[in-house]
Amino acid sequence: MYTVLNAGQSPAQAEFEEKRSRFIGNCWHITASGEVADILSQMHEQHPKARHIAYAAIWGDSIANQSERMSDDGEPSGTAGKPILDCLQQQNLIDTLVTVTRYFGGVLLGSGGLIRAYSTAASKSIQVAQLAQLVPCTLYRCALSYAQLEMCKRIVADFHGTFEVLDYSDHVEAKATIPVSQEQACALRIRQTFNATVVPQRVGSMNAAVPVASI
Repeated sequence: MYTVLNAGQSPAQAEFEEKRSRFIGNCWHITASGEVADILSQMHEQHPKARHIAYAAIWGDSIANQSERMSDDGEPSGTAGKPILDCLQQQNLIDTLVTVTRYFGGVLLGSGGLIRAYSTAASKSIQVAQLAQLVPCTLYRCALSYAQLEMCKRIVADFHGTFEVLDYSDHVEAKATIPVSQEQACALRIRQTFNATVVPQRVGSMNAAVPVASI
């Protein structure tokens, strides 16, 4: 499974025109259903003169626990939301929302034309998004000295992991998420670099997004 990393105020965006109608595709990373409504509200505020803002979304914490939602937003049934959803499924995406905003140009496109237009806008926005693969990862916590902090961050990054500082006190409490396929090599590098003075403790597991370019 894959997801996109574009989120917040900076979704991936692509647009094109078809018979004077303007179609704007936006691709967002989401993790819960509530984010869909928030983003749609934001899009309607940004595009008050748009005729339609259709969308499709897929999210869930596993393949067996996925949810889907889509809307034609006033276009003929099956001509907007379904083509967008098809694009998400074809790209094997999860935790992703794609909206397509249409400014009507005065020329009717017909059902076939609408399906092609919404599919094209969705596909273009996915193409420019930063993709990541969801891979099994192990979660670690560890205690570091301040002198060890930056080196440990670099080591975790070298093995496609993520690093987060949880607390600063007389030492640093940190959390690292390491792909399962990389954890043994990462643990060995940490032991060798710090002469076994840093001992990461396993605290759980999860699927995490690793940028495709890093895999």
